[in-house]
Amino acid sequence: MLVAAAVCPCPPLLVPEVAAGAAPELDAARAACSDALGVLAAARPDLLVVVGTAEPGGRGPFPQGTPGTFRGFGVDVDVRLGPVTGAATERRLPPSLAVGAWLLERTGWADAPVEGLGVADTLEPERCAETGRELAGRAGRVALLVMGDASACRTLKAPGYLDERAAPFDAEAARALGAADVAALRALDPALARELKAAGRAPWQILAGAAHETRLAGAAHKTRLAGTLLYEDAPYGVGYLVAAWS
Repeated sequence: MLVAAAVCPCPPLLVPEVAAGAAPELDAARAACSDALGVLAAARPDLLVVVGTAEPGGRGPFPQGTPGTFRGFGVDVDVRLGPVTGAATERRLPPSLAVGAWLLERTGWADAPVEGLGVADTLEPERCAETGRELAGRAGRVALLVMGDASACRTLKAPGYLDERAAPFDAEAARALGAADVAALRALDPALARELKAAGRAPWQILAGAAHETRLAGAAHKTRLAGTLLYEDAPYGVGYLVAAWS
């Protein structure tokens, strides 16, 4: 069952070498991500799964030790999703999971085996819930590192230009993630999220599915995850949210 989750944004700009001179602007976000990963470690999971959106070639499961790189962003930075434990894989992590792997390396993750899962940002809510249930059943104590940004339409210079619906959407997502409000996350509109370029919608709804399954399994013991919102901002016109559930 799900024992903890960390929700982090996934812009490659989190990697200081990619951000270059703008790196200090995301120091607070990096610090919040480190705090969220600390919650995962404290939960003593048997398995950590990193979930993020990906293009078709980057979807599906990724075993521990899968490599990733930020060379496509002009920097000589490579990462791995935990230490190599088996045969080498020819696949490379999609950017969202590469950022997750970078966060894990940065915090020295060595608390549980780690795997990755790339999903489509168009994944239907029902399929998200099913995927979450499957992940929650992978081990006795499962933790999720959920990588995804909120809207990309918060300002005129944002990647998706200014959309007046973006700020309310992000505010509700932030509230739901901070309160571990599973029902509110499951109710997020996939069509609106798509229009606002909110890549985090599908991973957040996968988290909701995993948490709902855990709540059902632990109903007799009144098991319930609590959430904390650690960071909320929209630098560059993109909503970045960090939360921890335990």
